[in-house]
Amino acid sequence: MQSDHADVPVTMTCTVQQGQSHADQGMISPKDGGSSHSLSSLTAHDDCFRSVHHAKTSLNRMETYLLKNQLTDITLIAGSRRIPAHRLVLSAGSEYFAAMFTSDLREATQNEVVLEGVDGDALSMLVHYCYTGCIELQEDTVETLLSTACLLQLTPVVDACCSFLMKQLHPSNCIGIRLFADAQGCMDLLKVAHNFTTEHFMEVIPNQEFLTLPADEVAKLLASDDLNVPSEEEIFHALMAWVKIDVASRKKDVSRLLSLVKLPLLMPSFIADYIETDPLFREDHVCQELIMEALKYHLLPERRPMLQSPRTRPRKSTVGALYAVGGMHANKVATNVEKYDLRANTWSHVANMSGRRLQFGVAVVDQRLYVVGGRDGLKTLNTVECYDIKSKTWTSLPPMSTHRHGLGVGVLHGPLYAVGGHDGWSYLNTVERWDPQARQWSYVAPMSTHRSTVGVAVLSGKLYAVGGRDCSSCLRTVECYDPHTNKWLPCSPMATRRGGVGVGVVNGYLYALGGHDAPASNPSAPRFDSVERYDPKTDTWTQVASLSVGRDAIGVCLLGDRLIAVGGYDGQHYLRLVEAYDTQNNEWQEVAPLNTGRAGACVVVVKNPQPR
Repeated sequence: MQSDHADVPVTMTCTVQQGQSHADQGMISPKDGGSSHSLSSLTAHDDCFRSVHHAKTSLNRMETYLLKNQLTDITLIAGSRRIPAHRLVLSAGSEYFAAMFTSDLREATQNEVVLEGVDGDALSMLVHYCYTGCIELQEDTVETLLSTACLLQLTPVVDACCSFLMKQLHPSNCIGIRLFADAQGCMDLLKVAHNFTTEHFMEVIPNQEFLTLPADEVAKLLASDDLNVPSEEEIFHALMAWVKIDVASRKKDVSRLLSLVKLPLLMPSFIADYIETDPLFREDHVCQELIMEALKYHLLPERRPMLQSPRTRPRKSTVGALYAVGGMHANKVATNVEKYDLRANTWSHVANMSGRRLQFGVAVVDQRLYVVGGRDGLKTLNTVECYDIKSKTWTSLPPMSTHRHGLGVGVLHGPLYAVGGHDGWSYLNTVERWDPQARQWSYVAPMSTHRSTVGVAVLSGKLYAVGGRDCSSCLRTVECYDPHTNKWLPCSPMATRRGGVGVGVVNGYLYALGGHDAPASNPSAPRFDSVERYDPKTDTWTQVASLSVGRDAIGVCLLGDRLIAVGGYDGQHYLRLVEAYDTQNNEWQEVAPLNTGRAGACVVVVKNPQPR
């Protein structure tokens, strides 16, 4: 423990008593050359010294007086405990006691002070801490010690107790620690305990702490989008486990808590089997309204834009993982694969591609990443590779009939489509379809327009080809493919020509992001920050909020209920920038940037497996 004057030079000249050496006095003689720093240290004047052990020695002496009940001038009473102490020491160590003994309060002149509602054992330990700066922390007493230290405003002890409890967190006690931290106003401990609870929620659910929670606390948990669960079904099961502990008294809270379950995101079969027929919900008209809302969401997909609510926004852990594959960066070719975790808002490296590829396409088929076509820097490829996320292995698949780079890909009703591109000699309008059951490629009807760097998306059971460029210019035209008629039909064109456009689909609308309208000979031409939205019901395009930076070759994908725009090229730099589009507020918000700036990365989401 340091003296209160540790930084103030001693100005008083001290003399050595006869018969004592400088070393005995803890004094450094100028002749010593400063070799006795274990006992003291020089200040700016050689005739002054500071004993480095003075504060410790003094407090040790005071502790001895305390243990012998000598010179004590106050007795603290807590319950049956009477604890003698020195006002000066208590005031120096505790803001609470300083305010008590240095003010006009009556306690300042009393010989005895009663502390109501304070644990005597904890108070005794904290009084001794004021003398020693040391206290023992034990699992069965730390909460009492923490609450008493909060009262006495002993911040170092509070922090130590909080750190101790953080290390004790377990699925069986994290809710209790969370509630305790909230009651004590220990915000850091509250945050850590809350995060632990949400991270380990599946392990928390079976424990008594959760099953005996009051309804208001259950509501706080179920309202969190940070709960780490594989599917929304688990939230419903957790609610039912809580209700069944005491149906009679908890029945009144069912409708309020059921409103926090994202029923529209449950499978229709789950709603029919577990919710719609349950007598607990049939007798409550609010529950019936919630069930009807969920069924409408499934039965009337064209109305989903009007049915948006907190119940249609998925929890972060249930949306799956977003993968950014390859692309172009400052060192020419990016061969790494990064994964974005929405709950943690972080990117991590997960794999490397088996070789160099640029301007390829990626799609998800049967929980695997399919990498299609592209070019290796010298030649255009027709090869196809598959990355198994579970085994972290790459395998080769049968190649396409046509070599393609700058193609777009999409999965429609099971098969994968490879659309347009460039074969190294000419722009393409041909389209191939991969049948995962037959494991073979076949041609379907060609587009009306030759397109490379084309944006491809699936919307309302049709495949859309958006913008891109042909042999003469960038394109604003759009066409869609109907697999039932095997025909491409024209759609209304965009307001802007967009080569290298990024496309994505949210709530029944198609979005076209960024791009450029420049010849291939001008790589530094301005890039667009504008975004257009297509409504297939009215066959019209509308401008929406712009990106923060103009760019092309953006990776675009739907993650949960937000469109994610990943990387891109602004004409000078390969960007790490990642933005998420909130359709309800019509605004873009930055999220965690890529680890590697890149353009032309293929971005896809691998969703969590559906519960059986």
